[in-house]
Amino acid sequence: MTSDLSRLFRPRAIAVIGGGVWGANVIATCRKMGFDGRLMAVHPTRGEIAGVPAVRRVADLPVAPDAAFVAVNRAAAIEAIEELGRRGAGGAVCFASGFAEADAETGDGAALQARLLAVAGRMPILGPNCYGFINALDRAALWPDQHGLVPVERGVALVGQSSNMLINLTMQRRGLPISHVVAAGNQAQLGLAAIGRALLADDRVTALGLHIEGLGDPSAFEALARAARAVGKPVVALKVGASAEAQTATLSHTASLVGSAAGAAALFARLGVAQVHDLASFLEALKLAHGLGRLPAASLASMSCSGGEASLMADMAAARGIAFPALTEGQRARLREVLGPKVALSNPLDYHTYIWGDTEAMAETFAAMLAGPAALGCLIVDYPRADRCDASAWAPVIEAAARARAASACPLALLATLPENMPEEIAAEAFARGLVPLAGLAEALDAIAALARAGGAPEAPAPAFAPPEPAGGRVTLSEAEAKAALADHGLAVPAGRRAASAAQAREAAEALGFPVVLKAEGIAHKTEAGAVRLGLTSGAEVEAAARAMGAGSFLVERMVEGAVAELVLGITRDPAHGFLLTIGAGGQLAELLADTATLIVPAGRAEILAALSRLRIWRLLAGWRGAPAGNIEAVADAALALQDFVIAAEGRVVEAEINPLIVTPERAVAADALVVRIESEGEGADG
Repeated sequence: MTSDLSRLFRPRAIAVIGGGVWGANVIATCRKMGFDGRLMAVHPTRGEIAGVPAVRRVADLPVAPDAAFVAVNRAAAIEAIEELGRRGAGGAVCFASGFAEADAETGDGAALQARLLAVAGRMPILGPNCYGFINALDRAALWPDQHGLVPVERGVALVGQSSNMLINLTMQRRGLPISHVVAAGNQAQLGLAAIGRALLADDRVTALGLHIEGLGDPSAFEALARAARAVGKPVVALKVGASAEAQTATLSHTASLVGSAAGAAALFARLGVAQVHDLASFLEALKLAHGLGRLPAASLASMSCSGGEASLMADMAAARGIAFPALTEGQRARLREVLGPKVALSNPLDYHTYIWGDTEAMAETFAAMLAGPAALGCLIVDYPRADRCDASAWAPVIEAAARARAASACPLALLATLPENMPEEIAAEAFARGLVPLAGLAEALDAIAALARAGGAPEAPAPAFAPPEPAGGRVTLSEAEAKAALADHGLAVPAGRRAASAAQAREAAEALGFPVVLKAEGIAHKTEAGAVRLGLTSGAEVEAAARAMGAGSFLVERMVEGAVAELVLGITRDPAHGFLLTIGAGGQLAELLADTATLIVPAGRAEILAALSRLRIWRLLAGWRGAPAGNIEAVADAALALQDFVIAAEGRVVEAEINPLIVTPERAVAADALVVRIESEGEGADG
């Protein structure tokens, strides 16, 4: 497939293949958008479609179309795509459904899709099962339904798999300028990443918004993120759904804690993609991206003329990890001069209503607040209802804000606490004056936090470790085998011995020294099964415990003492995102607490330490209420050793877990370990 999508997405000649309401709607939509290129139609029996003269065959078109909308059934669509390829078309939208996405129902969908791809060859195709695209920059709309876009000179591009969700987004009234809307359908040929890279190559596109149901190839998404970073354009993602495949393994706690959603979040964080979790925050984040580009930190200078607004801003921002840098002496001096002695100077600032309507005083106040170390200024301003009130008194606000922004290196947003209190025409004016209009306090703060997290991502992250899964059957190593294999890669494990009987378990314990731990072998979740005993202090106690377990073999280990905390370290293969490293609170309560962080493999030491610091259990590790702190560097060493072990296996280890990793002031020791690996026929556990 060709990588050049410029003819498809910036067409000067558009052809509609097929009649009916859908084809006619595409022509009508192009006309409504003001498309000034060539419109053509193909129909075997009709002489025209929506007033456009029709030819009987694609071969009869007067020129090869740059883009074609194929509005016929799936069988006829394959023939039309083949004819378009022979005619030299720049690309096509396949509107028909019933391909691979419906294979379970039709039984032949996958075969038809394979045929579609074969006849398309190097010609780009969108879909099948999609509405196509709208280019509001060049006023081209291969789109068979209503939409809310208007022509723009520059804006953000939206790409998704659900055509209906994209229609909903075009109807927004938040003032977001949208340059493109592209529906990928079932992504038979063109995936989200390829489409996104093509759109970002247009200088008029300021940012990319992705509504993602299934991510597809992680390496392609990494390439998209690199391309976006290279041109300085943020990517904002709203990911829905979770992969059932990522949770099919149930032997480990890690598998039950991690799914595709966690993998996607880890991938986005690594690549500097701003992830949000609802449509309102998605739109607000894209407005920030359009107006600012990168946001390097989650720190604000907040201004309002109400103490209630200032307090609400502080509370809601704190819950999202957003900081308010203290005012500098220079800021305080400037503010005191303008605001007088009665205003308490702080950030967030309640500047009261003394200066309301005084453009000069407001501009100086706003400029003083922007002169500090904050990454973004936020001016809270809610506009009154135009149908019931007079908003003329609010006119000086934008003027003062624009003056302050022009005199400062710090960007400034106008933030309405309620979405309906930021009229669309005010939002447009704000963008025109170099300000970013934000609608709704909660979604705006979510957007700020997401963009700041993305801005702090590493500049050049290593590619994800995602080798293909080799052929073979899955084998679970014994705990002793797993620990021995992990120890070879530098993991600290307790001194231990295996025993084939209760008497041998006693001998092993006496040789190791007490206290010891006794475990029955061959049981995945030993605690729940009563197959583990801790703190045994005599040979007789060990022998009696072993006889009570009634197992065929045992593992006896010297007990790790002086624990500060217990963690879980696990690596699993996520079909959608490669291998994931999970770090969190461990032991018997791992799943109950669900206090975890997930990283893409390979993760660096700095990433691992940062992830640890975000956990709730970090306070124990750091020394809770005067208690000794755990050896944090030893935890990072253990995570890196586990990661090295999995990477060295080149895809054969599909799951590896340490639970618990006992952290003491001196070390971090793997008290239990699980390894599931793929072995080809005839290969032993040590193969």
